[in-house]
Amino acid sequence: MAVLTEEQSMLRDAAKSWVQEKSPVTAFRKMRDSGVEIGYDVAAWNEMAEMGWAGVIIPEEYGGSNFGYLSLGLVLEELGRTLTASPLIASGLGAASALILGGSESQKGEWLPKIADGSVVAALAVDEGPHHKPEKVEATVSGGKLTGKKVFVLEGMAANVFVVSAKEGGKIELYLVKADDAGVKRTKLSLADSRGAANVEFNGAAADKLTGGAELLEKVLDRARAGIAAEMLGAATQAFEVTLDYLKTRVQFGQVIGSFQALQHRAAKMFTELELARSAVEAALTAIDNDSPDVPELVSLSKAKMGDTFHLISNEMVQMHGGIGMTDAHDAGFYLKRARAAEAAFGNQAYHRDRYAKIQGY
Repeated sequence: MAVLTEEQSMLRDAAKSWVQEKSPVTAFRKMRDSGVEIGYDVAAWNEMAEMGWAGVIIPEEYGGSNFGYLSLGLVLEELGRTLTASPLIASGLGAASALILGGSESQKGEWLPKIADGSVVAALAVDEGPHHKPEKVEATVSGGKLTGKKVFVLEGMAANVFVVSAKEGGKIELYLVKADDAGVKRTKLSLADSRGAANVEFNGAAADKLTGGAELLEKVLDRARAGIAAEMLGAATQAFEVTLDYLKTRVQFGQVIGSFQALQHRAAKMFTELELARSAVEAALTAIDNDSPDVPELVSLSKAKMGDTFHLISNEMVQMHGGIGMTDAHDAGFYLKRARAAEAAFGNQAYHRDRYAKIQGY
């Protein structure tokens, strides 16, 4: 486990307390059942923004706290425990990173303070097909107008502004596109985990270019990948702890099922995999904070490892709970669905293993 500063410990404790009090899994269930189009509770998001979470990585001069990516990862981990749905990854992490790394002073001044206070939701619009291939870009920009389609845009229905990848002169660039532009059309998607998402079509929408090209795109994606890995870590940890408690209380054949050696071995496997995944996630976030040259491989390592681990634990949660684990009345299904959706976001295990191997020269 990473060694935290006093400020980081306070931030984590505040997030833990708020999540337990204001955003338990029952709140996520209520949000899902309500069918809210944007996929999250606006009142809860406003509270999160008031506590400064939307501005954790944003510099102080733009209304943030500049606490860094490991600090934001601590918040995301706690939110992941109860599957709290919010624009924090899309807006306060992904889009904010794009502006911090590639925005002009004018662009930063216009958007970062609004992202930090939660009054604006920004979203990354990168993928154009069912599989994560950020290098495959058919959207184009000509004369400052962007045309193309993006799919599986997290928080796409709630976004006030999009950070969009497109080609201009054959080169990949990132652009800011306002969601209320007449050339923007979005269609709601229903994801397995009930998170807010949309397909977005751009037809001659006004585009404001960021600086950095394809290199900026990869840096932004790596930060989003590390963030969602941190959220997955929290969800997997909670799923494991709930399952462990069940093994200690469920009685079968006259004894608690946790006394059965086969289940003990499976629980031990989950624990060891979870600890390895935690190390990988924290290493990736720390590398980003330190601007380390090995960020790409550490991020791919963490996303692949966390995907495998959450997949395993969500499966075991359902199986070890038996029949009740198969019902919608139990929370196990929520964790399994979040695992599958999060695995696919910003590249699944196969994508990141292949990327890691290429970085290592294979």
